[in-house]
Amino acid sequence: MAALPTGPLTAADASYKLAPPLHDALKPLAWLLGTWRGEEGKGDYPTIKDFKYKEEVKFDHVGQPNLHLHNNSQFCSSHYETGKPLHREKGFLKIQPGTSHLALVNTQNVGIVELSEGEVKGQEIMLESHTIGRMTFGKDPAVTKIQRTFRLVDADTLEQVVHMETSATAPAQHHLSIQYKKVA
Repeated sequence: MAALPTGPLTAADASYKLAPPLHDALKPLAWLLGTWRGEEGKGDYPTIKDFKYKEEVKFDHVGQPNLHLHNNSQFCSSHYETGKPLHREKGFLKIQPGTSHLALVNTQNVGIVELSEGEVKGQEIMLESHTIGRMTFGKDPAVTKIQRTFRLVDADTLEQVVHMETSATAPAQHHLSIQYKKVA
């Protein structure tokens, strides 16, 4: 194994990778680890036109009791021609040690911060927001609730379904669904 860099990290250190052991608290979430890519996501909501999208989501860790979530989406026409960016998300999924209770702290480049909590049961996670923060100049209608389900369909297929509630539409309604294939 290469020696740890000394002093400030530089561009030359960027290729250095240390794979720490998975924190014991994360073992119930180990099935999420990796990079997942979805090519046929479907989005709908009463206030917008239906759309299809591509998305890549990555779950990794640094040995602490939380997973790092990176999510990049692209809005695409029904033929996936435009490649126009839709949104990005960055966050952390943290499990309460010794329990099945977990929390997602998630930020989106569209000006939303989501704090959701829920449970992991086997290879399924169900989360519901209890706090949604937004920029003071975010456009209406405001998102007021997000519900997410992650489910491992098989060893190489992960599904995410998102329901959303806004200041103009209640209760929460289907918004996004996608199946990802594991690519790394």
